[in-house]
Amino acid sequence: MIPEFRSRFRFRHLRQGLVGAALVVLVVLEGLNAPRPAMAAATMVSGVLCLATLAVPERLFARYALGASAVSCVLTVTEAQLSARPPNTPGMVELGALLLLSTRAVRRCPPLPAAGLVAASSLAAVVIPLRIELWDDFLKNLIAVIAVCVVPFMVAVGLCLRLYDTLRERERETFRQAQRLEHARELHDFVAHHVTAIVAQTKAARFTAAAGHTQSPEDLDRMLAQIERAGSQALGSMRAMVTSLRDHATASATTRPTGDPAGPHRLRGPRDLRALTEEFSAVGPAAELILAPELADRPLPPGIATTVHRVVQESLTNVRKHATGVGRVEVRIGVRPGDPERLEVSVVDDGQGGASPAAERSAEGSGYGLVGLAERAEEVNGHITSGPRDGGGWHVVAVLPLDKTATEETIACDHA
Repeated sequence: MIPEFRSRFRFRHLRQGLVGAALVVLVVLEGLNAPRPAMAAATMVSGVLCLATLAVPERLFARYALGASAVSCVLTVTEAQLSARPPNTPGMVELGALLLLSTRAVRRCPPLPAAGLVAASSLAAVVIPLRIELWDDFLKNLIAVIAVCVVPFMVAVGLCLRLYDTLRERERETFRQAQRLEHARELHDFVAHHVTAIVAQTKAARFTAAAGHTQSPEDLDRMLAQIERAGSQALGSMRAMVTSLRDHATASATTRPTGDPAGPHRLRGPRDLRALTEEFSAVGPAAELILAPELADRPLPPGIATTVHRVVQESLTNVRKHATGVGRVEVRIGVRPGDPERLEVSVVDDGQGGASPAAERSAEGSGYGLVGLAERAEEVNGHITSGPRDGGGWHVVAVLPLDKTATEETIACDHA
């Protein structure tokens, strides 16, 4: 990609150089039309200066534009006092450059400086026909057309380009914000999940040691191996996220980090969900996965499958972090009753506390887990509800569309 960018960059500069050289040649030819060498040289210098101002950096533009407009006006006033003047052209390339200076000033400069630059360059453009030898009705009409039609048109073009730039910047900022939210969700989904497992396993080991229970070397090695595996997974997810952020092409495409075990293009299936529940059960209460039979042979759209995985992952993480007295967690995935085109994902525990928003904003939680899930669900035209259950415990229910076409259209509209 970098060689291609460099090739385009060189081609663009080559093209700009050829256009600039052609315009300079035209300025020289127009200067040679002057009857005296000094007048020809002054015309060439004024025209080249106006052209060069169009290419200067933004920080130098105002200074150069005022200078070019002043030089052009002085040359016009001086030639208007002479008896021998160019017979047919006053410097049309210079006239076009002055008009473009007005457009660039309106597009790039703040309102007050832009008004001054437009006034200076427009005045120089309006009076430039006075360099012609014959002053007749045609000359007066030309000046009137430039003042009444051409100058306002170039100002309007500058305003349109300024509006276009503003809209593009807002669009880029919206896209960058979407990228930041996506990366924040990825960090929370992967790293927080693994780190929470490390904390839970470490607490279990400390509790066992504090209670005075004698652990066999095999049990101790098993607990340490689980902590080591969770730490390695957290490092892998963090490394994948950093790689994604450093790779401009990957970040611009808003792809998910390669540390994602299922990847952005591979469909998540029951095996991935079963691995989540088994990992959770290994260091916590039993988690049971109940998958509706009608979904066994029905492939889910990639966006829906990823969202289902994230809902289960985040819900289990919240149970591990916030719930107390949990004996069993049930993960149920099936078609929503009474609505065959909607998928329902529920994670229910029987504990004494729940992963409430207030609990998530404690010292151990960031408060962004359920927010991220809600954002993911909205992206695929679904919704999430959570709250305490009657009789104790907490539940998280996500309702997502099963219609692949509607889901893809929604995602396309969000990224358009």
